[in-house]
Amino acid sequence: MFDFLESGQYDLLGAFWVTVQLTLYSAAGSLVWGTVLAGMRVSPVPLMRGFGTAYVNVVRNTPLTVLIIASSLGLSQTLGVNLGGDTFKETGFRLAVLALTAYTGTFVCEALRSGINTVPVGQAEAARALGLSFFQVLTLIVLPQAFRAVIGPLTNVLIALTKNTTVAAAIGVAEAALLMKEMIENEADALFAVFGVFALGFVLLTLPTGLLLGWVAKRVAVKR
Repeated sequence: MFDFLESGQYDLLGAFWVTVQLTLYSAAGSLVWGTVLAGMRVSPVPLMRGFGTAYVNVVRNTPLTVLIIASSLGLSQTLGVNLGGDTFKETGFRLAVLALTAYTGTFVCEALRSGINTVPVGQAEAARALGLSFFQVLTLIVLPQAFRAVIGPLTNVLIALTKNTTVAAAIGVAEAALLMKEMIENEADALFAVFGVFALGFVLLTLPTGLLLGWVAKRVAVKR
């Protein structure tokens, strides 16, 4: 049943390695961009609050497939933006990371904003009374506590991101979903085996992540 794995025709580990890379790069970018968006959404500047709110509501409710394809057709093919990629493979990978970051950052933002709301208002008021600016209050007082409070929700976002990387197959990124499509076409007599292999692969990627970060969340939780 699993003879196709021994033929050497398919680079299963390579495909999952691309999935891991997509996840790691997109997770780092999403964390940064989501933090910026969260800062905008709680900013005292109306223009920044308006931009953050509009961006989150529009992008979060746009299908990820649309964003991925738009990044390829709009940025790469129409505007000629290749993000420094020398080949189609490199360009597709980087555009996929950009789209995943833009999309997942909205969920990171909302998770962080919920964490910000758990920080007692009196702490921010005391910091402002000491003469700290909004940026100092946010980075020194509020965000450190907010991050500790939302490790659990951010873990769910990371797991969802890992599974969302399969959408990158729409623009030819050679990750796990694209290889699965090829194997389904070539191994029609072993469909359940193919599905089982890739399901197990994603379980092995996401389950340890959830367990580890769940343990971290309990260790660093803010005691109130």
